This record gives sequence, structure tokens and C-alpha cells, in this order.
Amino acid sequence: MLVLRHGRVLDPSAGHDGEADVVIENGRVTRLGREAGAGLEGDGVRVVDLAGAWVVPGLIDLHVHLREPGQEYKEDIASGLAAAAAGGFTAVCPMANTKPANDSRAITEMMVSRAADIGGTRLLPFGAMTMGLAGKELTEMADLRDAGAIGVSDDGRCLMDAAVMRHVMDYARTFDLLVSQHCEDHNLSAGGQMHEGARSTRLGLGGWPREAEDVIVARDLILAERTGCRYHVAHISSLGAVRLLREAKSRGLRVSAEVTPHHLALTDEALLSYDTHCKVNPPLRTAEDREALRGALADGTIDCIATDHAPHSTLEKDCEFPKAAVGINGLETAVPVLLSLVRDGALSPLRFAEALSTAPAKLIPDYEGGKLAVGVRADITVIDPDRRWTVSKDALRSRSHNTPWLDQEVVGAVRFTIVGGNVVYENPTP
Repeated sequence: MLVLRHGRVLDPSAGHDGEADVVIENGRVTRLGREAGAGLEGDGVRVVDLAGAWVVPGLIDLHVHLREPGQEYKEDIASGLAAAAAGGFTAVCPMANTKPANDSRAITEMMVSRAADIGGTRLLPFGAMTMGLAGKELTEMADLRDAGAIGVSDDGRCLMDAAVMRHVMDYARTFDLLVSQHCEDHNLSAGGQMHEGARSTRLGLGGWPREAEDVIVARDLILAERTGCRYHVAHISSLGAVRLLREAKSRGLRVSAEVTPHHLALTDEALLSYDTHCKVNPPLRTAEDREALRGALADGTIDCIATDHAPHSTLEKDCEFPKAAVGINGLETAVPVLLSLVRDGALSPLRFAEALSTAPAKLIPDYEGGKLAVGVRADITVIDPDRRWTVSKDALRSRSHNTPWLDQEVVGAVRFTIVGGNVVYENPTP
């Protein structure tokens, strides 16, 4: 038995924000409420006083890259799940752009089986939309679903052919699979190294215009309305895409979107020193885009937050800017980065918890999570919002350290990550 006492329980599914005890037995929550854990002592009972800490439904990351199979030197499933647990995530959804791509039942089953053997954070993969991510031949989505895929995506590449995209949506709807699209017109973004604007001109770097994202979002929303599929905009970054999404939702379309912590926290100003740790796809955009993203997340237009955890080796980041790989290592820094928005008033504590747990849980078919209530599976994250720590290489469990917050002090840390009633991560510092 595990007894979590005196924590601030945030349950967005019930609109609850207040002090309560949480009692966990046999993998489930058995008691919940003020003083629900009083008097529970003895052999086999662990009591933890969480005064000042937040107790939230287990965090879920809808968009990560764990690199296995094929690029294990950057990350593998074991190190990725360890990083996820340290970041407070009880479930992660790796994208299909592995090498080879996760476009078959065999690869999906291998990933799921490997994660099950490791234990800890749950792995809920996306399968590819098209074979080899080539944008031509559809994958066998029924096989992918039966093997454990919760959706389909060619993330890293935009599916440019509208006819193929329509077929993907029709097919995915048959199996209620989420269709997650990396929205980028590659003709418009060709040669782009960062957001197209005054700063890209100043730095002499090719620009990646926001319109390259907007035109694909617009096209796909039209197709989503026609097909009735569940369509998801991955790592939304532009104010134009936000406007399009808001309008589509106002008409009741089955559409959703995610935003990353780095797009909420940073702008293209972070690249003025040619910092390759800030080179991402889609690129960091302007303060105007960032404010649009923050507002859309706060009002629910953007459903959830996903890290787009993209680990890379030092050689792939410590090089000339045009040659550097795109992506930020994000699992272990998400909580402190996002808590800065809570302290600034851009997000309420309940919306913070909802965007990281309840909202993504709703997008995963038949997923038991995203809430705290008696009888539910005990996937729980405990956060100390005031704990300070330094994002050092030694502190990170990921194999890669490509984060713009490296060697910086941040505020907010995960104390416990609990999956199915088992503590899979416990912060070693007092």
C-alpha cells in the first residue's frame, strides 16, 4: 500500500484542486479525500508526506522519438523510458520515423514487447501512415492497431499528396486511429533553417515561412471534414494555423492539436547566437506566434502539450548551423519549463495538468488514464513546483543532452512517477 498524504490534488476531469490524500492498493486508487490516509500504518504500508507538492494524473506525451530501432546511439527504448519517468510521464507515444520505419506489425510488436520487458513508463506507439514514410503506399493500419499502435503519422515528413492523405484519413477512420500530421509544405520550406523573418535575414539563414504550415493545416482540415476522421495537428507553431484550428473546432470537426514546451517558451530570438540546440522543426517563431499559441492552449483550442522529444548526439548538434540536426531533448525539462508559464499566469495549474494528462488521454482509444478517482488505475505524477535543480548532463537520464536549458537552473521538479501503483521514478534529492 502507498499512501500519498497532504498533497495538492489536481484532477482536471473533475475540476478538483485542493488538498487530499491518495491511497493506492493493488495498482489502483482505493481512497481519495482529505485525511483519507489517516491512520494507515504498518507493515507493507509506505506513507509519504507531500505537503507543498502537486499530485496530478500521470502525464502523457503524445509525441516522442525514442530512436529504436536503428539509431540507438541517440536514444533507445530503455533510456527513453527512463527519461520519460524522470520527466513525470507515465505514458509516451513514439513516432514512426525509426530506421526502419515503424510501418509493419512486426516492428510495432517489437517496440511494445521491448517496453513491456523494461517496465516503467507505458509505450503507446504511432505507426506510419505510408510505407517507409514515402507518402505513396498506405500501411496495413488494422495490423498496426492490433499490434498496439494508437494512431498513424509520417512525422518528420509531411504527406504532401492530397489524394493519398484523403485515403489515409478514410482508412484510419475505419479503425478509429488518430491521424497526426507534420504540417509542412516542403516546397515552401525548402532550404529553411529557421523561421522566415527579420532575424533569418540578419543571420543569413534560409527562412521556413509560417505559411508552409498554414497551407497544409488548411488542406487537411478540408479533408478531415470530408472524411470524418480524427485529425491531429502535431507541434503546431503558427498563429495562422491556430486561427484555422479554432474555426474548424467551432464547426464541430473531430480535430485536435498539440504544442511543444519550446514553442511556448522560446522565440526565434533564441537563435541570434546560432545556438543549434534551438534548431527545431517546425522552427521557433515570433513573439506574436508564441502569444497566439499560449492563448490557444489556455482556452482549449490547442488540446494538449507534447514534448516532441528529439534526442541527438553531440556530433549532430555541435557543428555548423546549416548542418545541425533539428530537434530538442524535451522529456526531462517539460515540467519546469511549463511551470514558468504557470508562475507567469499564462496557464492555470488545472489547465497545466489537463494539457499534460487529461486531454491527451482523451485522444488515445480506450485509454484508462487522465483522472484521479477511486477505482481508477494509479498512474500518478507528483511534482514539487518550487524545487530548484540544474539541467546538467549528469542529471539527465536520456542518452542525449541537446537542450537549450543545459547547465541552467530551473524551478520545478518531479518527485515521484507512479505507473500502475508502482513507483518507477523517485527524485533522489531531498
